[in-house]
Amino acid sequence: MRWEAQTLRSESGAQREAAGTPAGSAALLPLSDLQRSVTTPEFAGVTFHEVLAKTALNAVPAASAMPFRWTVNPYRGCTHACRYCYARSTHSFLDLDAGEDFDRQIVVKVNVAQVLRAELARPTWGREAVALGTNTDPYQRAEGRYSLMPGIIEALADSGTPFSVLTKGTLLARDVPLLQAASRSVPVQVSLSLAMLDPTVAAAVEPGTPSPAARLRLIERLAAAGADVTVMAMPLLPWLTDGDRDLDALMRALAAAGAARVMPGALHLRPGAKEWYLRWIRQEHPDLLAGYEQMYARSAYAPESYRRTLARAAGEAAARHGLTRGGAHGIRREDGPVARPVPRSTPVAVPAPAAPAQPALF
Repeated sequence: MRWEAQTLRSESGAQREAAGTPAGSAALLPLSDLQRSVTTPEFAGVTFHEVLAKTALNAVPAASAMPFRWTVNPYRGCTHACRYCYARSTHSFLDLDAGEDFDRQIVVKVNVAQVLRAELARPTWGREAVALGTNTDPYQRAEGRYSLMPGIIEALADSGTPFSVLTKGTLLARDVPLLQAASRSVPVQVSLSLAMLDPTVAAAVEPGTPSPAARLRLIERLAAAGADVTVMAMPLLPWLTDGDRDLDALMRALAAAGAARVMPGALHLRPGAKEWYLRWIRQEHPDLLAGYEQMYARSAYAPESYRRTLARAAGEAAARHGLTRGGAHGIRREDGPVARPVPRSTPVAVPAPAAPAQPALF
């Protein structure tokens, strides 16, 4: 990839001397720390906006039901282009739309590992669990160019901070040695997202992701390396991937690949994602549109009766193939060592990690 030979724009939006495709109007992005915008033929139609992040750790609201209180997201927007992605609405904060812009205007926090390391070194950091992959996928294709995750993994492990990774990206395989090394210091869990086996459906609804077959091979590789793999079988799509045969085939394939646990879940459609997903349903499956509009008329979530029935059917299919029901990330707050306040002049010692409440990665 001749990444450096593309048209670049400075913070002010002034075009620099370089060959390549114009990156688009810099005025679209209200980012004071925008360093440059980059396009490349390898990512046709995609613009990467490289920014210097001021913070890396994001606090999860205390009222949230999530089993973690901190996240790190090295990218905003995602070339996986999943039509149902609940993070789509976050692009509106950048004056970009939740549809094509979310898939094609990608913000890259190029200094995220350095900022994270500084934040983790603060005496006030309590080494609570950090979740990666909760907003956009940290192993989307651009990670092959930017390589932000190795620095993030090393910073977390060096600081004694437990963490989890959720991804659809097979690029995760690159970092298996780093994850193995990190798991000797802190609890680590990796979860793979795979909810459909039909390659045609997957290519239509998750057009930028690795194929289901490629993700099954990644599960095999992780299991062979000693990982205790959890699969997030989410979202299961009404009338498309939620049938009894679909569920049984999925659970059989996951078990055969070596997964240990699975967490199935129904499609939910938040604002931004709802409009984008239903546009696709209207174009490709017009016979299903009325059913979807009725199902999601009052809430982002499918009706409780449907979710209960689906959970029972998926759970029975998982049990038939020896899979247990697993949590979203598997790291709870008490898994991490608790830091005690120390004077600023005193070096912060990293205590040995507590035994994880659920199996670590290796």
